[in-house]
Amino acid sequence: MRWSSALAIYILFWSFSVFLVLPFGVRTTEEAGGDRIRGQADSAPHEFSLRRLIVRVTIVATILFGLFYANYVFDWITPAMVDLTKY
Repeated sequence: MRWSSALAIYILFWSFSVFLVLPFGVRTTEEAGGDRIRGQADSAPHEFSLRRLIVRVTIVATILFGLFYANYVFDWITPAMVDLTKY
């Protein structure tokens, strides 16, 4: 696999991981015991830390990409194993 292909696939894993990680660890203002601001949605997070989100997403994306790359190298699951048209 060329490095540019690996980088593009890693970016895809990273962007997918944002949606995986985003809902975890979020507390609403009501759950945190704070006062809501007028017009604030009930589901709005109390505090949002972009740095923490980026770190979590990078860890998850790196693990997922590592598994993908290991599968690419060692052929654990091949396209022939996943061919659903033959059934």
